[in-house]
Amino acid sequence: MGRLINSTGDSGGVSCGQSISAALQVRTAIIEMSGFHGSHCLTVKQSLSVAGVLLSAAFGLSACTETSENRSSALAQSAEQHTPGRVTIFGQYPPEEQEKFEKTILPFEEETGIDVVLEFENNFNSLLQMRIAAFNKPDLAILPQPGLMSDLAVDGQLVPITEAVDIHTLRRAYSDIWLDLGEVNGEIYGLWNRVSVKSLVWYRPAAFEAKSYDIPKTWPELMALSDRIVADGGTPWCIGLESGAATGWPGTDWIEDILLRMAGPETYSQWINHQIPFNSPPVLAAFEEFGNLINKPKYVDGGPENVLKTGYAESAQGIFNNPPDCYLHRQGNFIANFFPEDKDPRIDYDVFLLPPINENFGTPLLIAGETIVMFNHTPESAALMRYLATPTPHRIWAGLGGFISPQKDVPLEAYPDPVTQTIAQILADAEVIRFDGSDLMPGYVGSDLFWRSMVNFVSGQSAKEVTTEIDQGWP
Repeated sequence: MGRLINSTGDSGGVSCGQSISAALQVRTAIIEMSGFHGSHCLTVKQSLSVAGVLLSAAFGLSACTETSENRSSALAQSAEQHTPGRVTIFGQYPPEEQEKFEKTILPFEEETGIDVVLEFENNFNSLLQMRIAAFNKPDLAILPQPGLMSDLAVDGQLVPITEAVDIHTLRRAYSDIWLDLGEVNGEIYGLWNRVSVKSLVWYRPAAFEAKSYDIPKTWPELMALSDRIVADGGTPWCIGLESGAATGWPGTDWIEDILLRMAGPETYSQWINHQIPFNSPPVLAAFEEFGNLINKPKYVDGGPENVLKTGYAESAQGIFNNPPDCYLHRQGNFIANFFPEDKDPRIDYDVFLLPPINENFGTPLLIAGETIVMFNHTPESAALMRYLATPTPHRIWAGLGGFISPQKDVPLEAYPDPVTQTIAQILADAEVIRFDGSDLMPGYVGSDLFWRSMVNFVSGQSAKEVTTEIDQGWP
């Protein structure tokens, strides 16, 4: 059975192949982890190795170029740590998702006898960089960002998954969209594990029926519905941007969805790659459209001030109250994990796709997700990658809930409720899919400036001010 290990403090340092941003991440992690607090399992040899690398990183002694000799040495040291009959997976899941993932790999362990060791940590990005630097890479890792996958692949840290899984098998299991998202410089490095469908609006059917509200098919209809709800004495929207250190990220999803619908997928792709300025007219228009919604009197429960104080996980709860605190909530499929346990899908809640704005661009779908990559090519890791490419683990997790699979061979019946089946069908039917922009941007922008700027925008700064600040801060 898969074993769960907390690997905090299991590695450290900055390798000469890492980017400057990675080095900064490592130094930040060193400060945060001063004293190696938390549970960890190190041998004496590993402890000494980690201490040495940490000191080297702390004093900035890492080299800035990497030779083929260094790379070969790194690979050799990683290979020396391989334990026959064992494969490690490093990732970041909350406890309930760890349990579900563990259940998906039980058939693999029972059939092969291979011991799968799950190592999940909250400070995933920094710890992964430290493990790479200390030549203590996991065999596999679950990455939440394609940008991180690309960086690691370009740096030569990853093994193409086609060395473990036949390309024809991959093409039978995944559409070209997913293979393309896992590709870097002509090689496929990422095996897509699950998807978050983000362009969703949640509502309570009974509340709609009581007021004779119809599901809007266009953006003007959505705004007209919002106006009608206000006229009837209600509040259209519940929105929450609070998320601890990541406060602001739900607002970035709003901007991305609106930009996709207003300016189209080509402009969206140019924006996330900084081929157009962050403060260009299409982006400003998206910010202003969101601003019009969030600042319109009586449109949002508690007003903009409450939006900044409300946790994203709690923000949808208002649709369940009687009378409702709000009638609409835009959020990804994962928000259902935070709904009250006594609520039934289709009866107490349902979803519809966020409507189009510009009919020329249809209804593009904003998604996020995670991909599994291979650091060490061993017989065990290759066998596990082949298993993870089959429908079996996807069907298992689909049946456990809180999961949408990108796999072609996962039928709708595998999902446990009609709302999740609807979301899976939305994904299957999508003609235009774009990945979460903040996850694809450089980390300092997408996971820092953009988040903070959403807070500043909701607090009263202008769209021009916040987008210009982001553009000037782009690395």
